[in-house]
Formats: sequence, C-alpha cells, structure tokens
Amino acid sequence: MGLNIVLTGMILNVMPIGEYDKRITILTKERGKITAFARGARRPTSQLLAASNPFSFGEFEVYERRNTYNLVKATIKNHFRALVLDPGTVCYGFYFLEMADYYAQENSDEKELLKLLYQTLRALESTAFDNRLVRRIFELRLLYVEGEYPNFFSCLGCGKKEDLQWFSIRQRGILCSECAHEADAYYLDESTLYTLQYILSAELGKLYTFAVSDEVLQKLERLLDRYLSVYISHKFNSVEILKTIAG
Repeated sequence: MGLNIVLTGMILNVMPIGEYDKRITILTKERGKITAFARGARRPTSQLLAASNPFSFGEFEVYERRNTYNLVKATIKNHFRALVLDPGTVCYGFYFLEMADYYAQENSDEKELLKLLYQTLRALESTAFDNRLVRRIFELRLLYVEGEYPNFFSCLGCGKKEDLQWFSIRQRGILCSECAHEADAYYLDESTLYTLQYILSAELGKLYTFAVSDEVLQKLERLLDRYLSVYISHKFNSVEILKTIAG
C-alpha cells in the first residue's frame, strides 16, 4: 500500500515523459534527492503545470509506493520569477541547480544543501550582488557542505595559523612561507585569503552580505576553477554557457 507524504523542497531538474507527463528531480529536506512523476503536468489545464518547473520551491505532496513517487499536488512558495525572466541570471541559476543535483543523494540529510541553494538563488535575484561572486561563494560553500573543501585556516605542513600565503592544489589547502616548496603552490594575498575563510566560516544568513574588489574576485575565480577542474571530473553543461556570458 502506498501513502501520501508532504515534502519541502526545490525542483532541480525536469524532463518530459511521453506526451503530457514530466519526470522531476526534487531536492527535499526530508528525503534528500527524489525523482517523482508528474502525470499530465504538461497539459495547459493541469494544476501541476506551473508547480513542476525548475527553481520551484515549496511543499510537494507525493504518493509514495516502494521506491517511486507520483506528484499529487504542490504549494509553491517561491518561483524565483525575477531570476527566470533574466536570460543572463538564469544561466547561473541552472548551474547551481546542476551542481546541487550532482552532489545530492537519495535518502540522505540534505537540509544544509537545500538552505544554501535557496539563499543563493535569493542572492542571485538581488541586484545588490555580482553574479560572478555569488557563483564562487556557492561553489566553495557547497564544497564545505559536502565535506570536500580545502583548508584555508592553518598550514598543512606545520599547522601554524600565521604567515599563510601559499595555496596548494595537490595538498588541498594553505601553506606558510616556510612549508611552501611545491611547484603548484601559488601566492594568496591577505584579502583573498580572508574572503575564502569568511565564505567557509560565516553563518548562512550572512554569507551574501559582502562585496570584493575585481582583483580579489579574479583571484577567487582562478583558484576555484583550478581546484574544481582537479577534484570534480563531472562536466556541467551550464558551465559552457557561463563561459560565454563571462567572455
């Protein structure tokens, strides 16, 4: 016997199935990432038409049977319409959804990832923030949520917390001047290092409350591009579009 359950989450991905149905991926607070079928959701008269699109955040009532879910109804609290209506901004949004889809797991605790994704999309909607900076904050904080982040707080060689100036891709963290003898280690100025430390340590509600100089932003971009290229083998489709926008 199946039963109806209500899950809080956000739609990450949508795929058309048949003539009128959709298969949707939802990042939920209670069940992690799930896949659900929205029967008839592509019909113009369907109550699920607007509620089964990417970025939709709210409560989803699903019929659960064994390992399958069918979407029964949804109460959407935020469609992120301002984001969706801007062609440039929405590309960043799809990248964030794609990364969340890549990392999220079924039947796991993904509350922190869901909170991070929601706060990031809110920042993306705001004109107060540079989308390039929002992207780099999200990438690094996502690594933190998933336990794959580099160490920027103490030297990986000797453990001291002063004179931290060199970042090693291979060792996944920061080194002091005395321990930085690797060819791949490159210099990090104080402002860039402080920004990286803040992104990893700030409360989520205060994560998107600062700006940086273009020089620091460029250094963040170079560092994270190199780091992600080494430690994430997956190719995100939306990255190529973002390169076109940035270029």
